[in-house]
Amino acid sequence: MFKPRKPRSTLAAGQEVYNSSEVARICGVSLRQLQWWDERSVVSPRQDGHKRIYSPEEVVEISVIAELRRKGFSLQKIRRVLRFLQKDVGKRLHESLAGNVDIHLLTDGRSIYLEDAPDRIIDLLKNARQPMFLVCVTDQAKRITAASERKSAKSEGSSTARKARAI
Repeated sequence: MFKPRKPRSTLAAGQEVYNSSEVARICGVSLRQLQWWDERSVVSPRQDGHKRIYSPEEVVEISVIAELRRKGFSLQKIRRVLRFLQKDVGKRLHESLAGNVDIHLLTDGRSIYLEDAPDRIIDLLKNARQPMFLVCVTDQAKRITAASERKSAKSEGSSTARKARAI
């Protein structure tokens, strides 16, 4: 009747995690959309009981997916972009957040490029034979980092308020 769930990857101890509501708010997608993407194995988060738990990398992927969907990309083309992102973006994304370089994803649905040099981005756009779509992956990651900082500041504020009420 029900298919057993595939085992999910485990998150590192102390790593920031997000629930479905937070991911939906940060990425501008509906809870149903997240559920649908999980059911179709587009992005499959870890589960804790009935709750979906997302790693920061998965939230970046969802943010990029949402941006490409808003630009009219089909799910098949998005899957191709995701495979590329999962192979290449991990290390480079952490480097870009630590430094002052921005990583841009450019795609026409067939070709996919991950660039950090503005002159190469311009060359790709100039030489493209069909429209190219540009997503700044670094901006997506920074938005998630900022949301994470607000989340931790909010939880610290509420724990301080609880302590104050207890006194």
